[in-house]
Amino acid sequence: MITLRKVALFGLAMGLAGAVNAAQPATDSTTAQPAMDNATVTTTATTTVTKPVAAPVNINTADATALAAVKGISKKQAAAIVDYRTKNGDFKSVDDLKNVKGFGPKTMKRIASKVTV
Repeated sequence: MITLRKVALFGLAMGLAGAVNAAQPATDSTTAQPAMDNATVTTTATTTVTKPVAAPVNINTADATALAAVKGISKKQAAAIVDYRTKNGDFKSVDDLKNVKGFGPKTMKRIASKVTV
């Protein structure tokens, strides 16, 4: 049998714990333990938040602005990619960027997952 007193305690505990808004992802766990008349109520809400991953930028179709927006590619390097592509045609693979001035092994490692052909 549920008494009005237990229902009121549960409602009060939920109010103290804070409402969970499904439209606003929680970033941590929230626990409330109000002690009233020797009663303890615990509520826990946990949500995992993931960051969206940007799709790789196609080095054969992107303009200099889109290429420069890739973290690890400067405006100068982006212009060099477009110039190289204009003179030599499309890249066959991402590794062909090594033929463009300013793209050494370190830069290639940083941007490899951010670009595609």
